Parts: sequence; C-alpha cells; structure tokens
Amino acid sequence: MYVGRDMTELSMMSKKEWEDSELAYFHHSLQQIVPYLNAEGQTIHREIIEEITSRGGLNHKQATYTQGTKPQYD
Repeated sequence: MYVGRDMTELSMMSKKEWEDSELAYFHHSLQQIVPYLNAEGQTIHREIIEEITSRGGLNHKQATYTQGTKPQYD
C-alpha cells in the first residue's frame, strides 16, 4: 500500500520537488488507466514521465543494504 503524499498535495507543487517513490507510484497508477485519462490526466502523466526522464530514470546505480536498485513505492 502506498504511504505518501496524495495527488491533491502533490499537484500544488513542482514535479521537481516530488520524491522518486511518488513519481514511480503515480506513473505506475496512471499508466494502468491511460486509455481512460482525459486531457488533464494525460498532461499530468506526461509531466511525470518528463521529470523521471530528466532525473535519468528511477533506477539507482548501486544497491545498498537498505534499498535495492529500484525505488520502493509500495
């Protein structure tokens, strides 16, 4: 289960301020319903993808003792 800020709070801030886990979670969620998104939803999803891309993707270069190479959002 996702534990973090909801879309209402996140929509009031720049995507640059979002955590990797928030980007990953909402990208995954919106990706599941792409055929049903209206123009505003498609814009939000595209902005999330653009932010992920600008960060160089979501994978970490090295795993650590406490986390793997992919951010955990669930």
